Amino acid sequence: MLDIEIREADYRDEGQAAEVLRLTDMYARDVMGMEEPLPNATRINLIHELAEMPNAFTLLAFRDGSAVGIANCFVGFSTFEGQKLINIHDLAVVPEWRGLGIGKKLLRAVQHKARKLKCCRITLEVREDNPAIDLYERFGFDNGDPRMLFMSKELY
Repeated sequence: MLDIEIREADYRDEGQAAEVLRLTDMYARDVMGMEEPLPNATRINLIHELAEMPNAFTLLAFRDGSAVGIANCFVGFSTFEGQKLINIHDLAVVPEWRGLGIGKKLLRAVQHKARKLKCCRITLEVREDNPAIDLYERFGFDNGDPRMLFMSKELY
C-alpha cells in the first residue's frame, strides 16, 4: 500500500496554489480532459477565483512530498433533500501514479469531508469512455434511477 497523504489545499499558500494549477493543467491536457493546456486567462485567474469561492475546496494527494493527485470540489445544495452535497468537478492522478489506489484515497477523503459537512450525497460527471468509471462504480457511484444525464450549454 502506498504511503499517500491527502491534504486540503490552501489557495493562499504559493506552493500549494502552484500544485493546484499544475495538476489541474495536467488534467486539462489529458485525453480525458480537453487535450490541451488551460488557456492563459484561466491560468491567471484560477487560483484567485477558487480562493474567492467559499464553497470551493481542493484536495491534494502527496507521495514523498510531491503532489500526485487532485480533487477540485464544490459544496452545493440539494433542494429535494434540503441538504448540502459535494460535487467533484475534477479528479485526476498523475499518469505514472494511476492504478495504485490514489484516486480511491481522494474519493475517501471527499466522502469524509461530505460526512463531516452533513452532506446528503457526492456527485460527479464522467465521460462515457473514461476508464475511471470502474473506480467510481466500485466506490458506489451509479447513474441513478431514473438514469441521469449531465448536460451543458456554453455561454461564450
